[in-house]
Amino acid sequence: MKTTVEIADPLFKQAKALAAREGLSFRDLVEEGLQAAVEARTKAVSKPFRLRDGSFKKGHGLQPGLKWADLTSMAYEGEGGSLRP
Repeated sequence: MKTTVEIADPLFKQAKALAAREGLSFRDLVEEGLQAAVEARTKAVSKPFRLRDGSFKKGHGLQPGLKWADLTSMAYEGEGGSLRP
C-alpha cells in the first residue's frame, strides 16, 4: 500500500543514511521500524491477566473435614453472634 508521511528533515536524513549503510531501502527500514513499534505496543497492551493470590494463611481457610456451617461460625466469631440458631 502506498501512503504519504511527513518526517522531520533531520530524522529523514539519518534514516536514509542508516538504510544506505545497512544495504536496505528506505522503505524497508521504515517498515522494519514500524513493525517493531507495533509489536512493542501490542505486547504491552496484551499482557496476560494474573489473579493475585487471595488464599487464606495461618490455617484459617478451608481445611479437610471443615463444614460450611463451621466456617461461617468462625467468620462471625467476636462479631456479636453467629449465624447458627
